[in-house]
Amino acid sequence: MHKQENSILNHLFPPKAVSKPDPETGYFNPWPNFKYTGTLRPVYPLSPRRPVPDHIPRPDYAEDGIPKAGRSLVRSNKIEILDAKSIEGMRKVCRLAREVLDIAAAALRPGITTDEIDEIVHNACIERNAYPSPLNYNGFPKSVCTSVNEVICHGIPDKRVLLDGDIVNLDVTLYHEGFHGDLNETYYVGDRAKADPDSVRVVETARECLEKAIQLVKPGTLFREFGNVIEEHAKSRGCSVIRTYVGHGINRIFHCPPNIPHYAKNKAVGECKPGMTFTIEPMIALGKYRDVTWPDNWTAVTIDGKRTAQFEHTLLVTETGVEVLTARTPNSPGGPVPMPPAGDSAASDGKN
Repeated sequence: MHKQENSILNHLFPPKAVSKPDPETGYFNPWPNFKYTGTLRPVYPLSPRRPVPDHIPRPDYAEDGIPKAGRSLVRSNKIEILDAKSIEGMRKVCRLAREVLDIAAAALRPGITTDEIDEIVHNACIERNAYPSPLNYNGFPKSVCTSVNEVICHGIPDKRVLLDGDIVNLDVTLYHEGFHGDLNETYYVGDRAKADPDSVRVVETARECLEKAIQLVKPGTLFREFGNVIEEHAKSRGCSVIRTYVGHGINRIFHCPPNIPHYAKNKAVGECKPGMTFTIEPMIALGKYRDVTWPDNWTAVTIDGKRTAQFEHTLLVTETGVEVLTARTPNSPGGPVPMPPAGDSAASDGKN
């Protein structure tokens, strides 16, 4: 359902161009000649692939990176209606996914690397007898997506240190007892980010866009309606809606029908019915909605290098409305931040 699904071969062959490692640290930028859109740069080498113990059940792509389930062209647009047992399986994995995201979010601070966050997520999954769903999905090398500043989604954890003033999205998915649970949130790193009106505007707008869309979820709501309310609210805050990536069905399969676009006047087919489980995950940008992908064929960034934020829940359509399977708990880190007074920005000088 994501753009990468159509370019599996791109993930089998690493890009050719590399720069030399720094003699002191061993770190390097693997694509020194790439025209980056913002100030963020990859910091390689990536750490080795983290092992998953043999006793933990894994999805069908875990070994070779190629998802098989749901690829048949026969009834490929069929949206599964879950029975009571499957719904309980989804509730459980989504509850565990929330626990893992909260553990990772609690560790965020200036000075930690995104690779260290990946290790925290990976270990927390293993402790819950769960497989980290992103790991080797179409060749993705890590157990969580960490998307910093201008990165829209699918950021690969590396050796870059998070700075006071950054914003970072953590996208966690677990596979447990045959089901996937998927959620993400964008967090402020340090006090400078919370004092930057633009960062707060894009993060809180994204948070509110998801909340407004969830309020529409009930039997009979058309999938295309979510994008209308999301884009209306984003534009009211001077933001744009990323169009390339969509929400998706999720259950025994990581990404399956339906498609849930987040922009207005989209052509999504279908309507909500009790027993459906899917994600809504709007990506909201301060500038233009168009995106560029880094040479790793995963990291999607805004075309103008401006900041972007995202929030995601896995949702169950009930007989009367919606159940947010990945809902925050009273102890979940993060949460809404009020807009700082104008002129208080520590980062309003055009920095990315």
